Amino acid sequence: MPELDRFGPAQLWRAIVVGAVLLGCALFAVVTKPFTRRSMGWADAASEGVVNGFEFLGPTFVKLGQLMASSSGMFPPPLANACLRCLDDVPPVPAAAARAVVEADLGRPIDELFAEFDDRPLAAASVAQVHACVLPDGREAVIKVQRPNIGHRMLLDLRTAYWGARQLERLHEFFRIANATAIIRDLHNATMTELNSAVEADRQTRFRDALWAFGDNRWVTAPEVYWPYCGPHVICMERMHGIPIDRIDGDGDVDTQLLIRRGVKAWIEAITLHGPFHGDVHAGNLWLLDDGRIALLDFGIVGELPEVWRSILRDMFHATLLDGDYSRVARGIRELGYTADLDATDAEIGAQVGAVLAPVFANDLGELKLSSLIMALVTIGKQWGVASPEELVLFGKQLGYFERYATRMAPGWVMGTDLYLFRNVFREEVAARVAELGVELPAD
Repeated sequence: MPELDRFGPAQLWRAIVVGAVLLGCALFAVVTKPFTRRSMGWADAASEGVVNGFEFLGPTFVKLGQLMASSSGMFPPPLANACLRCLDDVPPVPAAAARAVVEADLGRPIDELFAEFDDRPLAAASVAQVHACVLPDGREAVIKVQRPNIGHRMLLDLRTAYWGARQLERLHEFFRIANATAIIRDLHNATMTELNSAVEADRQTRFRDALWAFGDNRWVTAPEVYWPYCGPHVICMERMHGIPIDRIDGDGDVDTQLLIRRGVKAWIEAITLHGPFHGDVHAGNLWLLDDGRIALLDFGIVGELPEVWRSILRDMFHATLLDGDYSRVARGIRELGYTADLDATDAEIGAQVGAVLAPVFANDLGELKLSSLIMALVTIGKQWGVASPEELVLFGKQLGYFERYATRMAPGWVMGTDLYLFRNVFREEVAARVAELGVELPAD
């Protein structure tokens, strides 16, 4: 893993460039507003300028824009709305460059590797682009190809961002308690992993295999990886046909709430039971397939919590869903060394956790704001005198993605008290509660 904590002349120059580009783009958008954006407010115009700067600065900042767009509750609405552009395709690299990467990785000409290869990409993102192809045996596939030399450029930006996060932590308590540097470290680890196609393909395979571990989730899937056609910078996988979930017509025959529940159920099981969980669940990576299944796509960013943190999350959900006892959460946190010097019992610490987190998980997910969750973690950190654990910040970031579609597709749905989501996590307790209440869970 390349060292992150490095700041030299290259990073200093990049910091100056970043500041100048963002400030210049924002000012230009504001100055030209009376001529080009008359119907916009001033904040909207400035936000459009900032996003122009993100696109100019490249992949790292496009990813930042994607986070802002998918976690609107954490950022000012004008900026979050302007960042929706970052979820769209970016200009692709030329077909010749993409072909060169594939041929260098797999060691043979394109025409020998595939029966068909489409030079026009299906999608182009900040790190890679996807081309349709047909394997020699006739199977439809797609191949994800990294942009040439993308690693060096993103590492430079991440080192610059890490330096900036450290300055913010020195200047303001909020950034220290919220652990801003930990967020950059997490992004750094995820990005460096994303640039290692073998690791991405392995985690995608493990996630897919775990989906059906309990004999259900038949309406959820992920693409099968075709390993003989993978390399250091390319991944070949099953092609799937469908549409992103944010393009579903709410007036159609699709039960959108059930669709979201199925996807979140699989995600909850991954994060609490299996290990690898999808860490970039924006709408472009969640599709409704033509056959009615929901598919999780693009495993460039995948998290994997240690068992001790999976246990803490299970205890947290158990308390919210079943018995309200957060003392188990406190015991797990003590085992990690947090609150070691705090003069409080497990019950008292558990009560603090419950008072802060229970309202977050016990309400309509469509009403959840990522800012509320982050502030909840900050509040706990202040009570304990420590920075919020990195793992919970990562978990909260993913909930922010689900928030956006739940608002439109599953109004009134309360994630933290939905027995269906935890049917495999707490099998006996959920079965007993279902029998007690006389309810019926969806069958899949």
